[in-house]
Amino acid sequence: MATADERGKGIHIGSVQGAFAIGDHNTVTNNEGGGGTAADPAQQELLRALRELREDLSRAVENPQITALGRELADTEAEIAERGEAGPGRLARLRTALTDAGAVVGLLASGAAVVQAVAALVGG
Repeated sequence: MATADERGKGIHIGSVQGAFAIGDHNTVTNNEGGGGTAADPAQQELLRALRELREDLSRAVENPQITALGRELADTEAEIAERGEAGPGRLARLRTALTDAGAVVGLLASGAAVVQAVAALVGG
């Protein structure tokens, strides 16, 4: 295939990052780097709370329950960033990890916020 310059059209696109559109009446939405594009306010609240809890847990003494909870928090954040929401299975795993690490989670205000956000999404 001939490049645009070889065809005499004068258009050449070498590399693109982000979002772009070419042509009339096109629109572009770029959520890249948004770090969580949840549209649902409850999902946004969960995302905010779990980021805060992850930060607080970084100062806690490591044990298997804290490690597992940290992994679930990171996976939940990634799922919200990728899909815009955490699905029911992810929320169930997060709830289990929160329960397993209950002694530490109960001491942190950020832990209570995540527990409340998950309860609001799954009910109860």
